[in-house]
Amino acid sequence: MRHKKKFNHLGRKTAHRKAMLSNMAASLILHKRIKTTLAKAKALRIYVEPLITKTKNLNTVEEGVHAQRTVFSYLQNKEAVKELFTEVAVKVADRPGGYTRILKLGNRLGDNAEMCYMELVDYNENMLVAKKPAAAAKRTRRGSKKAEETTATAKSEGDSTEA
Repeated sequence: MRHKKKFNHLGRKTAHRKAMLSNMAASLILHKRIKTTLAKAKALRIYVEPLITKTKNLNTVEEGVHAQRTVFSYLQNKEAVKELFTEVAVKVADRPGGYTRILKLGNRLGDNAEMCYMELVDYNENMLVAKKPAAAAKRTRRGSKKAEETTATAKSEGDSTEA
């Protein structure tokens, strides 16, 4: 029975699973986007988001050194730890959580496994640019905002002349 077992074992022994997640997390940090199966991406999200959180709000040098050593014990990759603490930590400093995004791609031809892209949220420039102009231009069913404003001012001017 699997009572109270929360995470996906991915059909691997403990050492193999830890090594695989460590390598995937290092690749995600270095390349900012990886292509993997949906089950592995969901397991990786649980693994990597606490590591990114450890890079934030480091007040003293001792806290920074301790956090780097803790993250290195998970990643076992000096380049990934350096990238995480220098570049990624700066980009996610104001984000309260949710550092990764999973984009589903469809099924793999060989074994029909669900495939996806997993990426760091603040590094996808296409999605960051796409959100800003969409929020700026709002229209109503009756027309543009300017048309409504001109009719409202015309009505208020007509009311002021009658009084």
